[in-house]
Amino acid sequence: MRPLRACLGAAAAVGLAAAGTTALVTTSASGATTALSDRWYAAAPYLMPLDNDPPDAAAIMDATGLKAFQLAFVLAPNGGGCSPTWGGTSPVSSDTAVQSVISGIRAKGGDVSVSIGGYGGTKLGQTCADPAATAAAYQQVITKYGLHAIDFDLEEPEYENSAAIRNEIGAAKILQQNNPGLYVSVTTAGTADGTGWFGKQMLLEAKSQGFTPNNFSIMPFDGGFSGAASQTTALAGFNSILQSTFGWDQATAYAHEGFSGMNGRSDTGEYFTQADFQTVLDYATAHHMDRFTFWSLNRDRQCTPADNGGRTSGTCSSVAQGSWDFAKYSVRFAGVTPPTTTPTPTPTPTPTPGVSCKAAWSSAAVYTKDNEVSYGKHNWKAKWWTQNEVPGASEWGPWQDEGAC
Repeated sequence: MRPLRACLGAAAAVGLAAAGTTALVTTSASGATTALSDRWYAAAPYLMPLDNDPPDAAAIMDATGLKAFQLAFVLAPNGGGCSPTWGGTSPVSSDTAVQSVISGIRAKGGDVSVSIGGYGGTKLGQTCADPAATAAAYQQVITKYGLHAIDFDLEEPEYENSAAIRNEIGAAKILQQNNPGLYVSVTTAGTADGTGWFGKQMLLEAKSQGFTPNNFSIMPFDGGFSGAASQTTALAGFNSILQSTFGWDQATAYAHEGFSGMNGRSDTGEYFTQADFQTVLDYATAHHMDRFTFWSLNRDRQCTPADNGGRTSGTCSSVAQGSWDFAKYSVRFAGVTPPTTTPTPTPTPTPTPGVSCKAAWSSAAVYTKDNEVSYGKHNWKAKWWTQNEVPGASEWGPWQDEGAC
């Protein structure tokens, strides 16, 4: 199913952690400068702005509260050369179509990251002479769009070419040095134990060059996965790989780790539902992972019988859903509660006679799963490891309200 995934533009994000030879400024249609927090760039789902029946970004923002988009994919020209294009055919230098999409997003207070690479096609790391030339090509993209974030998607067939990966990682390091403040992610294929041989070689190349992006993300799909449990197992395995490669402890490795999933039916016929996304989101937040994203917003809508038929589609998810259901998990990862069409107030827990309050919550204490505390005349139970996170401060936080005491 790899050819289909190439058509869909599989979400493999390889991001560069710093951007711009000059100060990076994003300018909205109104002329105001805008930049989002790193958390938003880490939560940006993929969007193909020119292919796969692009949805209206403004409508998604209004429906979900989403602010950041990962635009895909920048490639080398199909005929060869070391200049950036959209999809191998549309030169970045003369682009107006993607620029218009970006301007519309920024006019509503959002922003974008740009993803380079993806599955299939010819990558700039394959055609540019060396890391400096590769970086110069990507700098054109950063400068053209005033980027605060960039995503390097390193996968087949490029990541099987050691010279190409050397160019990409070297370019990433150069951009990081020349563009302070650019959010950089590097995404590669996922396997049951984390990532495969080529993914591990990419990490070793980064280590040898002294390059550390904001995160290394894996894509745990299209590799014999079955639901969220297999994905969290892969994330745990990848964490161990990051520890052994870079000499990090577990917490540091998780702080540099990311998840890039595929919503609905994958290219190989795996299914990932909203419940799976919630489970992985809980894992990512519990372990303080740096990134949570998915491929793609073009697919984040219900299929019709005519365009589904039990196959994987580039324009719908092939699972039962409402429009933009999966985007809401990115919003939650960013730390925001998505709007709902029919909001219902959360009922105030009814005090239970005779329930005593547990020991008072302390900001200095470390709590693990099922530890109980009291705060604000309510008892709370920890859902996972936590420290200095106020009970009830966030709907998606680590504390479960057990009622008044």
